[in-house]
Amino acid sequence: MRVAVSGYYGFGNTGDEAIALAITREIRKLGHTPLLLSNTPAESAALYGCESAERMNPGALLWALLRSRVLLSGGGGLLQDKTSSRTLAYYLSVIRAARLLGKRVVVFNQSVGPLTPAGGRQVVGALRGLRVIVRDHTSLDTLNALDIHAEIGGDPALLLEPTPGLTQDAHRVVIAPRGDVTDATERLKDVTRRLQASGRTVTALSFMPDHDDVAAHALGANEVISTRDPQLALDTIAQSGYVIGVRLHAIILAAAAGTSFSAIAYDPKVQGFADDAGAPTHTTEPDAAVLTSEALRRAMPDWSAIEDMKLRASESFARALRW
Repeated sequence: MRVAVSGYYGFGNTGDEAIALAITREIRKLGHTPLLLSNTPAESAALYGCESAERMNPGALLWALLRSRVLLSGGGGLLQDKTSSRTLAYYLSVIRAARLLGKRVVVFNQSVGPLTPAGGRQVVGALRGLRVIVRDHTSLDTLNALDIHAEIGGDPALLLEPTPGLTQDAHRVVIAPRGDVTDATERLKDVTRRLQASGRTVTALSFMPDHDDVAAHALGANEVISTRDPQLALDTIAQSGYVIGVRLHAIILAAAAGTSFSAIAYDPKVQGFADDAGAPTHTTEPDAAVLTSEALRRAMPDWSAIEDMKLRASESFARALRW
């Protein structure tokens, strides 16, 4: 069975590429054929060993849907109109097209929101009657308020594993900034200095090189790693003793790797994941002393809750693809 996957793939965002890697792997494990809708289909096909089609080419998109039996809309934070109303319109149009073609459609391990009232009405119209699986309880609450039934799953990237044989350095702290969250970057410079004064080595990890490199280099870290490779990002995190993440998938990959973390909640999806994981969270203007203290003592999340999230993420594939 061919399964089309709609998301923010092929744009060089390591977090979304981690989702793509996990989803394509899990679909293949179940004996199906993944078809990734991507901005760079040739590159995605080569990276993930899957079929791929150009997401913004109407003919290619429709042909991909026609050849598929199922559309997974997700993962990621797709159904929101904070970024742009066009973003929401695109993902809902893919859902509507698949429904018109008679395909099984599953909203798959997404974060939902924030939504304007107009955006909420569009979501209700497009999702009514579909199976909806979200990755955090905040999204569950958002959909409940819209009278849409949803189930709780987990981010697929939680199922990724570090390269075997890596050694963890308890004195290494990874900080993953976002280029457009400048108030957090300014305070993370202070956190970096405090950690270094306490004998820690700080690695700045840029998850989206074109977007985050300036912020990563501004921190004054001991090293900067800029990558679009989700496995390299995961391995970097697995070899550290703590992670401070503005980027959502910095903390998701920390959870996958078993590395403790603190979250900078610039968006509800970050707060939602951290709440579900029982991890420390901060605003985009964190108290540098408090955040530094968490990193030094390696404040732990609720690891049993994270194991539950991983189990839900794994089971969600069977739920989504079961007829």
